[in-house]
Amino acid sequence: MRIATSFLFDLDGTLVDSVYQHVLAWKEALDEEGIELSVWRIHRKIGMSGGLFTHQLLRETGGDMSAERVERLRRAHARAYRQLHAKVRPLPGAQALLAALTESGTPWAIATSGRMETAAVNLEALGVDPSQSVVVTRDDVKYAKPDPDLFVAAAHRLKVPIEHAVVVGDSIWDMLAARRCRALGVGLLSGGYGQEELERAGALRVYEDPYDLLEHLDEIAARP
Repeated sequence: MRIATSFLFDLDGTLVDSVYQHVLAWKEALDEEGIELSVWRIHRKIGMSGGLFTHQLLRETGGDMSAERVERLRRAHARAYRQLHAKVRPLPGAQALLAALTESGTPWAIATSGRMETAAVNLEALGVDPSQSVVVTRDDVKYAKPDPDLFVAAAHRLKVPIEHAVVVGDSIWDMLAARRCRALGVGLLSGGYGQEELERAGALRVYEDPYDLLEHLDEIAARP
């Protein structure tokens, strides 16, 4: 039976196990710039756009926020992340979940705060061809999470109303963005955020990982 709901997925920590690779890549980039920052503080920012991420980090450390320095950090992060590509794997059930949605005729898209230069690593690991599926990256919108632009753009490309979409993400930034565009937010614990954090940010339901979501699709997906 076709599910009468569309799904908009975050990528890092939601479909692929890549959050900690991003943390390590940002740590390397920050170290290159001589910016001292604890790993846990970096993790709390994963899911934001790279630009907002670097501005917040530099503001916290009192560093120079010049456009040149932000761009150096972005490029250093992308370079370090690509070197870790062999360690990126799909999360349990991610490929099966997408396959099940496709088989049922349910529209789905991926909306990531990362630019394609890093998202390509994850998409390859996931087995998703961006030329055959709807994939929206930071390159495609003016603002990324916690602004809702990525999810709104993804729904537009699917030709579905954003108010009827389910946004699936692992971070509070995903849930805040979902609330701002009046979509239904569903959280996953696979990115390192806790259940209470995700629920406070707006998640109606929280599951362990994509496999757990697949096993409970009937709880959130409307049927015609």
